[in-house]
Amino acid sequence: MTEVQDAETRIARFRWRAGVALAVVLAALALLALRAWHLQIRAHERYAAQAEGNRTAVVPIPPPRGRILDRNGVVLAENLPVHALEIVPARTPDLDATIQRLGEIVTLSPRDVQRFRRLLAESKRFDAIPLKTRLTEDEMARVAARLWSLPGVEIQARQLRRYPFGPTAAHVIGYIGRISQRDREAMEDWPDERLANYRGSTHIGKLGVEAAQEERLHGRTGFERIETSATGRAVRRLDVTPPRAGETVRLSIDVRLQHLIERLYGTRRGATVVLDVDTGEVLALVSMPTFDPNLFVDGIDVDNWRALNESIERPLLNRALRGTYPPGSTYKPFMALAALELGLRTPQTVIHDPGYWMLGNHRFRSHGEHALGPVDLRRSIVLSSNVYYYTLAHEMGVQTIHDFMAPLGFGQLTGIDLPGEARGVLPSPAWKRATYRRAEQQRWHPGETISLGIGQGYNSFTMLQLAHAMATLAAGGVRRTPHVVREILAPGPEGAATSTPVRAPEQSLGYRPEHVRVVLEAMAAVPTEGTSARVFAGAPYRSGGKTGTAQAVTIGQRERYDAQRLAEFQRDHSLYIAFAPVEAPRYALATIVENAGFGAASAAPIARRVFDYLLLGLYPSEDDIAATQKGQSAAPIGTPRRVDEVPWPPAQGSAP
Repeated sequence: MTEVQDAETRIARFRWRAGVALAVVLAALALLALRAWHLQIRAHERYAAQAEGNRTAVVPIPPPRGRILDRNGVVLAENLPVHALEIVPARTPDLDATIQRLGEIVTLSPRDVQRFRRLLAESKRFDAIPLKTRLTEDEMARVAARLWSLPGVEIQARQLRRYPFGPTAAHVIGYIGRISQRDREAMEDWPDERLANYRGSTHIGKLGVEAAQEERLHGRTGFERIETSATGRAVRRLDVTPPRAGETVRLSIDVRLQHLIERLYGTRRGATVVLDVDTGEVLALVSMPTFDPNLFVDGIDVDNWRALNESIERPLLNRALRGTYPPGSTYKPFMALAALELGLRTPQTVIHDPGYWMLGNHRFRSHGEHALGPVDLRRSIVLSSNVYYYTLAHEMGVQTIHDFMAPLGFGQLTGIDLPGEARGVLPSPAWKRATYRRAEQQRWHPGETISLGIGQGYNSFTMLQLAHAMATLAAGGVRRTPHVVREILAPGPEGAATSTPVRAPEQSLGYRPEHVRVVLEAMAAVPTEGTSARVFAGAPYRSGGKTGTAQAVTIGQRERYDAQRLAEFQRDHSLYIAFAPVEAPRYALATIVENAGFGAASAAPIARRVFDYLLLGLYPSEDDIAATQKGQSAAPIGTPRRVDEVPWPPAQGSAP
């Protein structure tokens, strides 16, 4: 019995062990089956994509940037195909030795190396940084033959942004530059779709239209899917989603007119804005001095940046958009309109002008203290009476002046489609309280109101605001938003579909037509019998205008202004606002020549030549341009040329 029992016990144990082993095997098989189901069915798409990703790579293809044209189709910004010599620092064991060796193969200037060093400090280690942006065919061949021994060095086909006319209209067109760390931080707030569209992109619009129209100009990034080997080397192309080129932006700017005005300034500083009265289009937006935007495309070198940034002339400042100045006597037509609209004066109201005006024991004088005698509204504009507007400002008060001028756009953003517009200052008691800290500074004094009437005091506006107000007045009180973008052209051949940006609706300020007519007729007498008569002598059209002389520094009431005793930057500014033709105004402008003195001496001659260009199709003679550049011209001299007879594009030496 014992042997039988032992055998049964051993058999039972064997069966139990076999059952456990079978259960383990079955469990293992179940787990394998479950895992296979998970891999083959549930997670099939994910792992298939991962496997495909290990086998393929997706490479972004940056799109060609859209062009920028002037109103007549002249190309202002385009793309130039080039081959660039680039280095990826992360793949270069010895960067200095590599640069030194490349210098033995191709010609590298000190500025090339300086620019590379600066971009190196701003970029990531895996970014391709240009060392030389334009390789000749010979240089490209020499580098290509040695690439095997130059780790991290690449020759890349690029589209180099090019501005054919260099400094002309640089503040309007703007420029593109490499995407900086600051740009990357700003791009973090972008929607994912827009951010993805910049994969592979190295440049972005930095200023002007290039920045304002970045989304339209950039285009749509394409992608190329390639098969790679285990080492990551491309084997073959699988498929391509081609990029879509950026749209073309056509501006309202007339680049020939823009270039002419820039030439008329010569080496002087200032700004001019020319508007189409009926549409609000900007025909010219000049800021002088200007700069060459080509310097910024692949990173400006240290020497050029220091020369531009530290110059006392401030060429990077867009004076038309951001420079603010007292309007001087160009403010008087708008004060005259306020007097009529508010019922404080009639066209026949006469004010005696003895050459000065007293408020308490404070003496406010006219320019040069010339007594004009009896002055009505027309004579106050034609002869530019200060006393007439001293008394008017005293009657109106600062708050009334502010409330009337604000709808005209003074001290307000015009809404132009360019970035960086300055607001300027249209003073009021509330503005002063918000601006100054000490209580005694915050209080508004009655004497401060008086200077506002002649465009001095705290008044500070841009030439864009002044031209905008002039256009609004010339349009009978209809305000239109100024703009530089005329239309957008879809990528493709000429004649492709176009779209027009959405504009703010025009707004009527409700002025009485007879009041507007009185002011415009008074301005029309300025070029015939007033302060700009010598400049517009012989003009076959009628224009209206107003000269202005604005103080750059305050001159005491007991002191006489003497330009010869002042440093150049302390001398008065020369201003002029104008519209033409009088019968049906089409164009309005505002121009300033900094520290150039009387408005009729330097600013008005520029306006005359602008109207000759627009209304007569005439381009001034070279002698006339030279005289205007020196502030020594009145009416045009020499024989003017037809605009279409002047060589274009301009010679290299004639660029401003």
